[in-house]
Amino acid sequence: MIDTPWLVLLKRHRAIAVIRAQKKYLARQMALAVASGGMQLIEITWNTPQAAELIAQLRVELPNCVIGTGTLLNLEQMHRAIDAGAQFFFTPHVDLTIIQAAVKQKVPVIPGALTPTEIVTAWTYGASCVKVFPVQACGGSGYIKSLQAPLGEIPLIPTGGVTVENAPDFLRAGAIAIGLSSELFPKDLVISEDWDLITRQAERLIEKIK
Repeated sequence: MIDTPWLVLLKRHRAIAVIRAQKKYLARQMALAVASGGMQLIEITWNTPQAAELIAQLRVELPNCVIGTGTLLNLEQMHRAIDAGAQFFFTPHVDLTIIQAAVKQKVPVIPGALTPTEIVTAWTYGASCVKVFPVQACGGSGYIKSLQAPLGEIPLIPTGGVTVENAPDFLRAGAIAIGLSSELFPKDLVISEDWDLITRQAERLIEKIK
């Protein structure tokens, strides 16, 4: 496995904040809160309202962060994300056309996969690394550990069931980084707009994965 600039970033920061919200305002506050807590890899899911506009805005407001997008389903969305300034792409599936287009644009692309066949297919197509989702449904960190012997050269980012508490288990199991969404942004804290507590969540996560 050759250390590209993207893989170096993942090894340095180890955690990605995955933001999905019903309003652009909430998504922005969520991003600002985790950035205040020290997280620098932030994904705005494409199905968040005004995602493109928010990505462009956060690129200006959070110059020390790397802002990407996720839940990309097709090439049209990918090109719009590029225009908005997205610095990495996550997809929920393995799509050859999206992967090859992202590689051509020199933007890291991380397809979602679950089985060994899907993971190897994504990697063979040219994925920067592979998102293992939903990892908790297949045994959590134990599943990541079991993939290491046959697929250890493929950098994996588990999501879907990773929490602040179990995050270190996934990294010890061999994941290059982890993605957290609802586990980092408890619904009640978002509804009450308790951004200070979300900042503390981010700080606690970073402390745990040092």
